[in-house]
Amino acid sequence: MRMGLLPFVVLCLLSLAASAQEQRPLRFSVTEGWAMPMIRIEDGRATSGILYDLQTRLAEKVGRRAELLVMPRLRVQRLLARGEIDVRCYVNPSWLSEPHHQYTWSQPFMVQRDLIVGRHDEADISLAQLPGERLGTVLGFSYPHLDALFASSQVQREDARTQELVLEKLEAGRYRYAVSNELTLAWFNRGLPEEKRLRALAELSADALSCLVRDAPDVPTQALLRALVQMKEDGELDAILSRYR
Repeated sequence: MRMGLLPFVVLCLLSLAASAQEQRPLRFSVTEGWAMPMIRIEDGRATSGILYDLQTRLAEKVGRRAELLVMPRLRVQRLLARGEIDVRCYVNPSWLSEPHHQYTWSQPFMVQRDLIVGRHDEADISLAQLPGERLGTVLGFSYPHLDALFASSQVQREDARTQELVLEKLEAGRYRYAVSNELTLAWFNRGLPEEKRLRALAELSADALSCLVRDAPDVPTQALLRALVQMKEDGELDAILSRYR
């Protein structure tokens, strides 16, 4: 009897192993407006950067492969609403226009500081000094702390396709002020001589960033949430950040 069961047990184990290998990749959204050091996009594909490393490692820790889907931010929102993205990282609840009940929030893993940025010879400013100005922004990006100024037309958005293009236009003098996160500003300035580097004029916000994970049978939701906590506690996240500073 035991010998008769052996082939059946082996067959079951092989079937389970094949099933594990055939599991589809986890679908991570990548917003095409991001720039280095958050992510590098070449020929429509994400190839490196903080979020590339974070997301590929996160998938690896739960035994899956990461499929990084590069798309405009507004399309990301549509796919989230339809449950067609498994994980969206680097997001704050205030940036979303609607709740996504089929998703679970992870614990925050880092903080993004958004800054009002100007050229090297600009003086520090406050939000009260912005009315009447054009402000460099990323197409499709949400800036909750500026919504009232945009809605009342006291400040005009000057959208560019990516965060890097926003800073390039600022450097070229297309407008006096722009919004950038702290990490991208530091990365952009690395390629400029000190006397031409852009500078932070005011802090706009400091937002805790998390991942949204789809809560569904075909997604290892709890394993992903635990893996992100473990990466933070083990210092893996700090190591990823340090590679791009």
